[in-house]
Amino acid sequence: MAEDTIFARIVRGEVPATIVYRDDMVTAFRDIAPVAPTHILIVPNRTIPTLNDLTADDAALIAHMVLTAQRLAQQEGIAESGYRVVINCNPQGGQSVYHLHLHLIGGRKMSWPPG
Repeated sequence: MAEDTIFARIVRGEVPATIVYRDDMVTAFRDIAPVAPTHILIVPNRTIPTLNDLTADDAALIAHMVLTAQRLAQQEGIAESGYRVVINCNPQGGQSVYHLHLHLIGGRKMSWPPG
C-alpha cells in the first residue's frame, strides 16, 4: 500500500526520525544512511509514489520542496560552499522508497557524474 511507506510512517510520527523541519506541506529529516555530512530527505506529507505521479496541481508543492532545501542548506551552513539536490525516480533512477523525496546532500565535494 503506497500510503504505508516508511516515509509516510515517519510523517505520521509512527517511526522515529531526526526531524529538522516540518510544516503543513513537507517533513524533512536526516537520512539514516548519509552519503555526506549533511544528508536530509524532504518529503511531501501526503504520499506521492514517484516524480512521474506529480500533476500540474502539485507545482506549488514541488516548489516548496526545493525552497525548503534552499532554506535548510542555509541552516546547515552548506549554502555558500555548495550542495546537491536530487530526486530519484523508479528503479533505474535509484529510487528505493516509493514516496517522492528530495535529497539535500552537502558538506563535502561532490563528484560528477554521480553513480
